[in-house]
Amino acid sequence: MPAAPTIPFEATAHVRDACLCLHTQRAARVLARRFDEALRPAGLTNGQFSLLMALNRPAPAAMREVADLLGADRTTLTAALKPLVRRGLAEFHTDDADSRVRRVALTAAGHACLAQALPIWTQTHAALESELDGADPARLRRDLSALSKTGAADLAASLCDDGAIRP
Repeated sequence: MPAAPTIPFEATAHVRDACLCLHTQRAARVLARRFDEALRPAGLTNGQFSLLMALNRPAPAAMREVADLLGADRTTLTAALKPLVRRGLAEFHTDDADSRVRRVALTAAGHACLAQALPIWTQTHAALESELDGADPARLRRDLSALSKTGAADLAASLCDDGAIRP
């Protein structure tokens, strides 16, 4: 039996230092924990806060619209909505024009919960941005948004260690 190929440690170090996916995942975990802790007094996780914010609109939203906004598939969205619906923070509606389309909206309790959570999020977010010494939060949001759109793989390949985009 031939020996399994070995990958030099230098390759491991290179991936550790250069991998956008790894760095994004680590940052996302840290941010999620920070916002989960901050939003705990409002009874929400960061994911639930984002979902409630996505539902904060003048009319009930189609599931597809909310899923697209959050970058989730509809099955994941449905699972995330279930505890919010059980708590009475959101509710499902049938579309008036097409009974096959499910819509979802905040309830009065959902609006109240969101009103309690928003100042917490605002304070936590402002503190986080102030800690990004020398960084440009607007640029970071643009870069992350670009990565989340179609063609993200091509963009990720073109990002350099210094954050500049190369053709």
